[in-house]
Amino acid sequence: MAKDDKKDDKKVNKSNTSDATGDSWLSQEVPVSGTYSDGHPLDSVQYLEAKLILKPDRFVSVESFRDFGKQVQRTAKSLAVGFVTDPKVGRRPDIREIVFMDTPDFRLYNNAFILRRRITYIDGFPIGDPEIVFKFRHSDEKKAAELDVRPNIAGKYQIKFKAEALPLKDQYGGFRLLYSHNCQFGLSQMHEGDRLGMWGLAHVFPALAVLKKSEDEEVTLVNEAIVEEVLLELGDLDFGKGVEGHCNVALWRTRGEHTPLVGEFAYQLKFARMGDVHEKPRKLSEQFFITLQRDVQDWISLGTTKTGMVYRLHGNPPQSHE
Repeated sequence: MAKDDKKDDKKVNKSNTSDATGDSWLSQEVPVSGTYSDGHPLDSVQYLEAKLILKPDRFVSVESFRDFGKQVQRTAKSLAVGFVTDPKVGRRPDIREIVFMDTPDFRLYNNAFILRRRITYIDGFPIGDPEIVFKFRHSDEKKAAELDVRPNIAGKYQIKFKAEALPLKDQYGGFRLLYSHNCQFGLSQMHEGDRLGMWGLAHVFPALAVLKKSEDEEVTLVNEAIVEEVLLELGDLDFGKGVEGHCNVALWRTRGEHTPLVGEFAYQLKFARMGDVHEKPRKLSEQFFITLQRDVQDWISLGTTKTGMVYRLHGNPPQSHE
């Protein structure tokens, strides 16, 4: 997100941005320490998700997805990064439906919160339990860690604290970090009742309590948009010493009109602690991300995120922390 992009650029800590010679994204820094109000230790970053936001007009067929995948393989080969092709790359892409919920004045997004629902489709029909994702995303790791995203539900949920690597906002060959503190669960795990009101949401997600204004206040689809995600699995990247990440490429477009919004290439690494990642794969994973930017720069759209694109569909961009 980008809370007044010019002001936000000035506030971003130097440790959260880097050019090709800067500090590594999997640094040896001491993790944020402390506890939540109930004494539970603060969550620590256990995922690194590297993302390239792509121009949507490059994706005109499934072959376009595969063409991008071939470039990923070429870059990996040039750096001696292992790559195992996913069998799904030769099949049809997966289709998922995504909607974002917010107040009419975008109060969640303006305060660095994101609330979305995602449904997977097979052969035109929804399958499985719709997934609810609630996240607090910020450029400050400490602020992201200290925000307790745990839900007040009777069912099961999963917490994921991610460092998200994106290119610099105005040039290729570097990266900036956002910290995404996520909670996700199936819709069936959520309490019954008012799921569309801020009062009910503040009960399910206590972190939102400070944003509610009235008992009858509702949240609605952001810009009345239903996003159709077309996603193709590409394969697994192997950076050595057990550091591996699955990668895919996706296109977001509006459902119905099929207006292309934004593309994305992403891969994710998981670890117990960032500081435990061996130096060689740590540097290689970063080098791959930077080199790929230069190799596919004609595809890249700088200075945005997928969520940000949806929020800007009707102009008048909201404030944010991306």
